[in-house]
Amino acid sequence: MLQKELDSKANDIRKLVIDMLYKIGPDRKGHPGPALSIAEILACLYFEVLNINPNNPAWPDRDRFILSKGHACPALYAALALKGFFKKEKLYTLRHIDSILQGHPDMRKTPGIDMTAGSLGHGLAAGIGIALGARMDGKNYKVYVVIGDGETQEGLIWEAAMYAGNLGLGNLVVIIDKNKFQSCDEVSCIVNIDPLDEKLKAFGWEVVKCNGHDVKDLLKAFKTTAKNKPLAIIAETVKGKGVSFMENDNSWHQKAITESQYEIAMKELSGKDIN
Repeated sequence: MLQKELDSKANDIRKLVIDMLYKIGPDRKGHPGPALSIAEILACLYFEVLNINPNNPAWPDRDRFILSKGHACPALYAALALKGFFKKEKLYTLRHIDSILQGHPDMRKTPGIDMTAGSLGHGLAAGIGIALGARMDGKNYKVYVVIGDGETQEGLIWEAAMYAGNLGLGNLVVIIDKNKFQSCDEVSCIVNIDPLDEKLKAFGWEVVKCNGHDVKDLLKAFKTTAKNKPLAIIAETVKGKGVSFMENDNSWHQKAITESQYEIAMKELSGKDIN
């Protein structure tokens, strides 16, 4: 896809996130901030990078994707709907009982979900298991995992990172959504995680940094050659990206959207439509 088309897909993801989180009602609070920061990452993955088939979600040779920061799933659901895994109307059943779209991804309910996520820190370890399984089975598919920067404070992340480096898993790609916030405060105010790049390199990873809202920069990062090493992409992002009053405002980590806020957000995002 052209850069312009991927930018448009990212904007479509954002509009669907805001639309569904408003229309499901104030009793079903979602996580707009964490979802909006990964729109370009998901647009690049689902419309350029991943080798997948919406008509055959369980295709054995497909690339796998894990959203370890599972609370950002409205953006993932939007990408899956746009890709054709299910009808867009399903988005408005988010967090309803018996819906295929729960508050965190569930591989038993949702077409296109490769791992059930909830408790933070587990996605990387699961991704390693899947990537190792591919190697043992002689398969060529890749495994992509998105984790949050606050999530890297979890001890399990570093146990997994050490193991992946020792295994030399060249079919594993981790994207760190570095929006600099976690649920309670700025990441640096809870536990400073930097320098992430040097830590991961010491564990045997190939590491690249990029602008997580620049699709050209992201695609360049995804094309990085790391034949005998796992690849970590540190994507610098903005929490709440695309909606002016949500950007870098951590109160939007989890919050219901009012009617007036919805109208402002959709007007701003509609003004960014790319024809």
